[in-house]
Amino acid sequence: MLNGQAPGDKEGPAGRPFAWTAGKTLFKWFEGIGLDEQGFRSRVYMAAVCRCFPGKKPGGGDRVPDAGEIERCRRWLQAEYELLGPGLIIPVGKLAIAQFLDVRKLTDVIGEVHRLDLHARPVDLVPLPHPSGASTWHRTEPGVTLLRQALEHINSHHAWQYMTKGA
Repeated sequence: MLNGQAPGDKEGPAGRPFAWTAGKTLFKWFEGIGLDEQGFRSRVYMAAVCRCFPGKKPGGGDRVPDAGEIERCRRWLQAEYELLGPGLIIPVGKLAIAQFLDVRKLTDVIGEVHRLDLHARPVDLVPLPHPSGASTWHRTEPGVTLLRQALEHINSHHAWQYMTKGA
């Protein structure tokens, strides 16, 4: 299961998450560990912390959902966890990561596997940075190395192996 922040303005009309620039980067990451975009979309459940596009910030860029918007959408995400019972969750970006972990800096959480209890079931969390073109975090050190480590953890995880190789 992959969790993002919220749909952007292109995702609604496209009818799928990560349908624009950030998605191109994200799917290159996953292609590097054996699953192209079509395969990813057909095998990985993709959800978001907020269900609706939160709008633009004054001056441009997508607005980060506020606490009220997050709370109003929380029940949908909780129901998805309960129904799916994922063994691996990949939160993408600081807002999605913060739904599970206390995160002050991305360097504190990316590149590691975090074991959690979610609805009385163990789940592994492997956070990724947001693949936004506006962010340089994943293109500069230590982000480059931590992203590579996170992708290695995903690639070696039993849920990913089962999904991609049937092992």
